[in-house]
Amino acid sequence: MELPRLISVDDHVIEPEHVWRENLPARYREAGPTIVRRRGRSAVRNKAWVLAEDDSADWADCWSYDGQLVTIERDLAAISFPPESRQAGPAVYDELRPGCYQRPARLADMDVNQTDASLCFPTFPRFCGQTFLEATDRELAAACIRAYNDWMIDDWCGDEAHGRLIPLTLIPLWDAELAAEEVRRCAAKGSHAICFTESPPDLDLPSVYTEFWEPLWKACEETSTVVNMHIGSSSKFLTTSADAPPLVPIGLTHESAERAMVDWICSGILERYQSMKMVLSEGQAGWIPFVLERLDRSKAQWGPGAGVDDRISKAPSSYVSGRVYACIFEDYTGLALRDRIGMTQLMFETDYPHTDSTWPHSVDVAARMVASAGLDDKETRMLVRANAIECYGLERYGFDPAV
Repeated sequence: MELPRLISVDDHVIEPEHVWRENLPARYREAGPTIVRRRGRSAVRNKAWVLAEDDSADWADCWSYDGQLVTIERDLAAISFPPESRQAGPAVYDELRPGCYQRPARLADMDVNQTDASLCFPTFPRFCGQTFLEATDRELAAACIRAYNDWMIDDWCGDEAHGRLIPLTLIPLWDAELAAEEVRRCAAKGSHAICFTESPPDLDLPSVYTEFWEPLWKACEETSTVVNMHIGSSSKFLTTSADAPPLVPIGLTHESAERAMVDWICSGILERYQSMKMVLSEGQAGWIPFVLERLDRSKAQWGPGAGVDDRISKAPSSYVSGRVYACIFEDYTGLALRDRIGMTQLMFETDYPHTDSTWPHSVDVAARMVASAGLDDKETRMLVRANAIECYGLERYGFDPAV
């Protein structure tokens, strides 16, 4: 089978040096994020990679912001390096593949990978803007978010990239009213997708069971804005012990997507807002049928004791179709169970340029999954492009789900 051209719903951009220098109002530029080059090594501080300066170490390009030097990590631009040197550690722009941060080069790399369109998550702001949530100056942080969004819409996704690079914007997580205002502002500029966290309490924010987020959900509903939750957007990955090897949290990455789906269904968001869509970015899908089965059985068995009768009126699994989307880069189990998930709810991603990325062999990987699961032509088209067109409303760019 010759696969259709791909649409990737989870890629990443390493922000170029000029983002905040050119897009922040003049009064904020001196305090805004700027790139500096220092010698040093990577260290984790407050859940972020920062530079531990060391004159004997290699050079590193870092974002200087809010009193910290935030490193550009090699594993976040993994395709730039041979496999043996993709481990965490600081890098400089000169080492990076240009497609990581330059728009023309990204479009060229997409063509190499038979990719029509791509949705890109941020890097320096982290997956849902935690960098700005944690900043000490909230006024400056809000300005940085607006500046990033203007760059994302007008620059990264502009000109020859219009309709190929799909805008994905940030919100000020600490203020739901301000977040709703930014959703509406960005929607008016053509962006209908935002980053959100899969677990607000892990970021010391109110849970999705509170009324705190209602202004945001209302704005998303009104503007047909899709809510995207990337694994790690809670600033943590589950592990079992401090001495567990890296394979343990890698093997458990799906659990953050699992928690997000359960919370969103049980909170009643999807019942109150009838057209809202949520996307579990990089969460894979093989776990979904069991979780839905467990929720349905337990709600029926426990009745009022399940504590959700005042939030949801139907079986939990009934809220998935057309509303909850899973993203996969290589998930044979999920596709084998597609009838129990809903083929319409599965989308494809290439994860460019991260360690898990299948670039430039994404077509081959997709073809293996298609063959393993026995997908027919229609199902294949749904997986690699049509479901993404429907989810994100890409018809506005001229995409046809049938082609």
